[in-house]
Amino acid sequence: MQVILLERIPKLGQMGETVRVRDGFARNFLLPQGKALRANDDNRKRFERERVQLEAKNLERRQEAEKVGESLNGESFITIRQAGETGQLYGSVSTRDISEILTENGFTIGRNQVEMHQPIKALGIHEVSIRLHPEVAVTVTMNVARSQDEAERQARGENVLSRDEYFTFEEEEDEESEGDLAEGETAETDAEDTADQELS
Repeated sequence: MQVILLERIPKLGQMGETVRVRDGFARNFLLPQGKALRANDDNRKRFERERVQLEAKNLERRQEAEKVGESLNGESFITIRQAGETGQLYGSVSTRDISEILTENGFTIGRNQVEMHQPIKALGIHEVSIRLHPEVAVTVTMNVARSQDEAERQARGENVLSRDEYFTFEEEEDEESEGDLAEGETAETDAEDTADQELS
């Protein structure tokens, strides 16, 4: 299907361009959301009549998006999830989850504005692009951790998955120390026995 774009669509075209798209994409997204018109003579004339208003409306929306972007860009958000020892999540963090987290923090963001190739499936710090307007995108950081304390450690740059290794190393050191102490006590006991025998 050929459509006339009423705004810039990333990877598709600019306002006023006539482009060919899949029928489903046009019917389910572009047409119902007012982002395009079917390409025919009547709609081309309609677009030319309304072009100035559309450009003014687009400029207003872009300015609003830029204002929100100034507050949102570079912000970090914590989300607590269950995960295994290797850091793999029991589940994932989806575009819907991120949309809800941002909305809870005062930013009204739809899931279709969250740009991710696939859901987040591991602990760590993840950068996510948010499309506020066809011409305005910002980046936020999602700190995915098993607890608030773990999130704070990740934010400081610590590797939370190395913690168990650290404790194992400490336990090995403790066992070695206990072994050395036991050997020392045995040596002292042997020395005392020898001294007693000499006195006898």
